[in-house]
Amino acid sequence: MVTYRAMFKFVEGGVHAEVLDFPGVITCGATLDEARSWLHGALVDLAETNLLYGEPLPTPDPASTNDEADLEEPIHLLLTASSRVAITPQEVLP
Repeated sequence: MVTYRAMFKFVEGGVHAEVLDFPGVITCGATLDEARSWLHGALVDLAETNLLYGEPLPTPDPASTNDEADLEEPIHLLLTASSRVAITPQEVLP
């Protein structure tokens, strides 16, 4: 499990959310719960994209902070590995 730092800013019409130590993970929602949910999804999507392209994940920085944040909290990324095996029919020789 990798733990990053999430921030939330209450703005007119909703909540701005971003992961401070994972550039590009930014979203918003109508409520705090919705913003959290969207942020979790955005973090997973961007982490998967980095890995797909062979790029490393950013190193978490527990000291990350934003003076404009109304709320900061940890956000956890749980990575699991899996493999797929495809069995293709083989030609049978007489």
